[in-house]
Amino acid sequence: MSGQKVEPSAATISNQPMDFTEKYHLSPQRKIFVNRNLRFEQIQMIGFDMDYTLLKYRKQSIEALSYKLTVEKLIKQYGYPPELDSMVYDPAFVVRGLVVDKKTGNIFKMDHHNHVGRVYHGRRLLSREERKSLYRNAKIRLSGPRYHWIDTMFALPEAVLYADIIDLFELRLGRKRIDFRQLFEDIRGAIDECHRDDSLKSVIRSNFAEFIEEDPDLPVALHKLRSAGKKLFVLTNSYGPYTQAAMSHLLDGKLSEYPVWQNYFDFTIVGASKPAFFNEDRKFLALDKTTGDVVENVEITALDRQFIFQGGSVSEFERFIDVPGEEILYVGDHIYGDIIRSKKESLWRTALVLEEMEEEIGVARQKRDAQSQLIALEEERSMLEHEITQKKLLSNVKNGDETEGRANFDKKQLRLEIDISKKELRSLIEQRDRVESEIDRAYNPYWGSVFKEGNDNSCFGRQVERYACLYTSRVSNFRFYSPVQYFRSPRHWMAHEKL
Repeated sequence: MSGQKVEPSAATISNQPMDFTEKYHLSPQRKIFVNRNLRFEQIQMIGFDMDYTLLKYRKQSIEALSYKLTVEKLIKQYGYPPELDSMVYDPAFVVRGLVVDKKTGNIFKMDHHNHVGRVYHGRRLLSREERKSLYRNAKIRLSGPRYHWIDTMFALPEAVLYADIIDLFELRLGRKRIDFRQLFEDIRGAIDECHRDDSLKSVIRSNFAEFIEEDPDLPVALHKLRSAGKKLFVLTNSYGPYTQAAMSHLLDGKLSEYPVWQNYFDFTIVGASKPAFFNEDRKFLALDKTTGDVVENVEITALDRQFIFQGGSVSEFERFIDVPGEEILYVGDHIYGDIIRSKKESLWRTALVLEEMEEEIGVARQKRDAQSQLIALEEERSMLEHEITQKKLLSNVKNGDETEGRANFDKKQLRLEIDISKKELRSLIEQRDRVESEIDRAYNPYWGSVFKEGNDNSCFGRQVERYACLYTSRVSNFRFYSPVQYFRSPRHWMAHEKL
């Protein structure tokens, strides 16, 4: 078959005992990556967020729509100048894991030590000196009111809009004083209103095909999990009417065994208000499956297909299902609301969906040679810096003293050697910076890789590593793994163990 991937039918997939990653060629973009060992056979129940998890939105379409609707509200309801209408959304300008500084109007990216790497004010990249003067002597506390963490796909347009309006005000309209905090709060308020008043989702509902990307592997993956005896549920912040319409578009009639989307799931929870679902004590409401109305005077004693449920809490949930928390896997895209809070407030295992993975892995494979060159240059730089410091140490020793086995050496010659080595070092650093810039631009022209900042993991990358037991690019990747898979994390090495 010349390496062609064989696609088993939906009817036979659930009976396949072997791991698909062994029998069928699986591209790295579709793999599931492991931070913490997980025996899949011990997982009895799997929950799924909906937006950006089960639903794979067409990123540029939905972000451009959110940007446009927010601009309209800022002009009509918040009194912003009509010039905002001339701005055009640039999807490349932001990535997940950035931080908005509401005091200065800056957007920056940090490594996992909370060291600020690159910083933009509007679309202007701040110099190293500007960055150091602003952030070198201040500890960044993301929980404080000054900063806003861009950690969801839904939040990307608001960061782009923030930078665009700052540029518009400062460069085109000549404003000297801008209340950066109020500007961001107005943008947040306008975007929230787009969600609350249904103006965003009503447009999506009117043309799901334009905004939602169909994944033919998804219904097969869900079928395979159900056939293995695992119970599935939906836990989403979206409310009933939108959930019903979106899931119907996504799954109705895709497999003959499942005429409607509810057939895939043992129960559905909407309006969950995560992260409050995980850290507040709230009761469930029962909703009529057809009308979406609250069913009055119903005592909820179990979660089942009879109703759709709204609200609730993790404590109520676990009381009804009688399944140990460590035997529940929750799959979501929101690093804080889905993953961190569930990890901190429960024993649930976690799987994070990162659609950026497919592009990031593709770039990493394309730039493999450049990455190897960068590593070699960094090692050479380290050795050359060590050599220079040793020569400087010798140059400070008085003649007649024995140091490092040398005595009565020519200090003039030593200083000449140091100057030559420094020139080599400058050239090497310039070459290294060019290679690093080439790699960064391949990921994103402004911010580089989502998961890296400089030589370290980014703050976002560190959170993925710390809180997500598993991470992958899409839910349907579970199709290619056995229901009894042992997801085993790779060995982690400390710096001294890599020698």
